[in-house]
Formats: sequence, structure tokens, C-alpha cells
Amino acid sequence: MTLRPKSEALYREACTLMPGGVNSPVRAFKAVGGTPVFFKRAKGGYLFDADDRQYVDYVSSWGAIILGHADPRVVDAIGVAAANGTSFGAPHAGEVRLAKEILERVPAVERIRFVNSGTEATLATIRLVRAATGRTKILKFEGNYHGAVDSLLAKAGSGIATFGLPDSAGVPKSITQDTLLARYNDALHVEAILSANRGEVAAVLVEPVSGNMGLVPPKPEFLSELRRLCNEHDVLLVFDEVMTGFRIAKGGAAERFGVRPDLLCMGKVIGGGLPVGAYGGRKDLMDLVAPMGPMYQAGTLSGNPLAMAAGYTALSNMNAEQYERLEQLGARLEAGLSHACRYESVSAHVQRVGSMISVFFTEEPVNDFDDANKTDKSFFAGVFHSMLDKGFYLPPSALEAWFFTTSHTDEDIDRTVEAFAASIRDVTA
Repeated sequence: MTLRPKSEALYREACTLMPGGVNSPVRAFKAVGGTPVFFKRAKGGYLFDADDRQYVDYVSSWGAIILGHADPRVVDAIGVAAANGTSFGAPHAGEVRLAKEILERVPAVERIRFVNSGTEATLATIRLVRAATGRTKILKFEGNYHGAVDSLLAKAGSGIATFGLPDSAGVPKSITQDTLLARYNDALHVEAILSANRGEVAAVLVEPVSGNMGLVPPKPEFLSELRRLCNEHDVLLVFDEVMTGFRIAKGGAAERFGVRPDLLCMGKVIGGGLPVGAYGGRKDLMDLVAPMGPMYQAGTLSGNPLAMAAGYTALSNMNAEQYERLEQLGARLEAGLSHACRYESVSAHVQRVGSMISVFFTEEPVNDFDDANKTDKSFFAGVFHSMLDKGFYLPPSALEAWFFTTSHTDEDIDRTVEAFAASIRDVTA
């Protein structure tokens, strides 16, 4: 295993200052072992660590980076915004500009409220659906993660699964008693739960493409069945598009799959790499949010001018040609990884939607959380470290999606496939 003395020294110091030496759990490498890599800069599709080693990046700030790191257009926009003031605590034109861009892309979003993270967006959306319906129960799916919201941490996917926790310490049962769990990709299970809780469920909350148990696409009719069931039971349908929003299509999952939710949670790409979140949807629902209505939600740094500028610049430069480029790169990577696994006689399934992809070391395709947990995590850990030594930075967990950007090249993809095949041989040798 390659030595990274500066990363190792930084990690030892960080462990004396922060829990586990990190500010988000999966970064600690607990799922794969070893010492986390500390980075000092990034450019395009590449990361550069504290020891000056270069890596092809497949984390992409967990999906937030879509044009590539330090894209000059985004950097310039942030610089201009910063020169005019880093925070106003008051309305500004940048909020209007980004809101218009999002509303033009997603017809389901008739009104939008910006916040500071995906977690905050989900938290506010849960409050909103309860205010709108007068009901308290929320139906979510095993393996779907909606941020570190107390009531939604039950079977919440990669982060929780990495640490073997069914939920989280510090969350009372009274907080989760109104959270109903369904199997992802199982509309019949959803129907049974809604029928058993008739008149009590405020919303069905779903990742339209699951990215927090690895990449798990929806079955062909799953999302349309959710829409039908929500209509039949007078329940609101909420898409958590923090990951998929503007990454898998110009209009996100709602466009790609042709299903219109009542509300959406957004984040990542809409901040251009800066901290951001948003929720939006039907005008009648969003008009319940203060100051228009009785559902209170506020944030000092919401609509931060730097994040608004970066997000608008990223989105406005993602046109049809760019999305087609991501599809081409994705198809090339998917085909190459699948061929490498077959050629090396390893049981695996490569699953992809747009510029999100995962490799599951399983006998059968992965459709839900139970399937995902059958992947060979120790084998993935071996592949991960071999790839890391070869200069490729994958998500440090078998249950996380990979992300790539428009800055990745065909050569990057081909070198990734070659290194992946070699890494399989390293592990099986």
C-alpha cells in the first residue's frame, strides 16, 4: 500500500481535534480500512493530495461537482460575488436568477425556497407536508438517505450501514414512531403500508434513483406506481433530488422518468460546489411557507450570494450537449467495468443512471437495500485500495455511488477500466 506521510500526519493531528478526524463519517475510511487521504487542491476531473499525488476523482464532492473542479467560469462567478459581499442577510438578484433557472428546468417546481444543505431541505419539506395534510406519518424506503434528520435515519443507507447502526444513538423512539419503512422498488409493499395506515400518511418520500445504497435505479414502473398510489390515497409524493437533481438530466429525475412529484428536495449541483439546499414544488403547498403561510422555516445564510452565483453558473452551462457527453462517458465506463469483471471471472453487476454508477460484487442485480447488502464489502475494500494506489479515488464505501463530471475524458475512463481490471487481479491473486 502506498505511503502518504503528509496525509497520515494530518490525520493523526485531526483525530486530536475532531471526532474520528473528519467532519462527515464516511470520509474516515472505516468501511474500507486504512488512513483517509487529505487533499489540497483539485482541477477538472482530478484531485491532488497533501503528498502531491494525482487521482482521477470519482467522488466529485459526492455529486456536487458536475463541470469539474475549479471550473474557471464558476471560480470567476464566485470571485465577482465575493467582491460584492459574502453575505447580506437580505434579498438579492442572485437568488432570483437561480430560482428562475430551476423553475424553467422543472415544471413541477412552481415556487422554491433556498436553504443551506440537503438535510435542511428535507427537514423543512417534512414539516411542510405535515402542515399541508394535517397528518404526521411519513413513508420512506430502506436504503434511502435524506440527510441527518432524526426521524429519517432508520435504515438510511450507506452512512448508517457502514457503521452497522439501525438508526442513530440520541434519537428517541418517539421521534421515529411516525416513520414507515417500505422496500425500495416494491410498489405492492407501499400499497400495503398505505392501506394499513389509511388517512394517516402525509407523504411518500423517495430517492427517485437511489444513490445511498450504491446506485440502484428504479424499476420501469416503480415511480409511476408511486404517483398512482399517492393519488389514490391522497398522499403527497416527494422526490429527494439532492443527488439526482440536474445530474441525470436537465430537469432531473422528474424529466428523465416522466413522473411529476408534488415537492422536491434539491442540493449539491445547484450550489456549484458550495453549501446549498432547496425545496420547492406546487404553488399551493409552497404558499404555506412563512411569510406567506403558517409553516415556519428560516435561515441566516439561506440564499448566500456566493452559492447562488456558483450554482447559477454551473446550471446555466449544463446544456443538452453536456448531458449527452455525460451519457457517453457513463456508457463507456459501464461497458468497460462490466467487461473487466467478466474477463476476470468476478461476479459483479454494474448499475448506472446518467453520471452516477456503482459496481456491486454480487451474483444478482441489486434492486433494494437487502440486495445491496449482499455485495462483497471486503472485496470492494481490496479493490478500493488497489485503485487508490494506482491513482483513482473511488468513494470509500461499497454502498456509495460514484460520480463523474464533464471534465472527465475518454482517456480517464479507459485508464480507469484498465486499473480496475488490474485491481481485481491484485485482490484475487
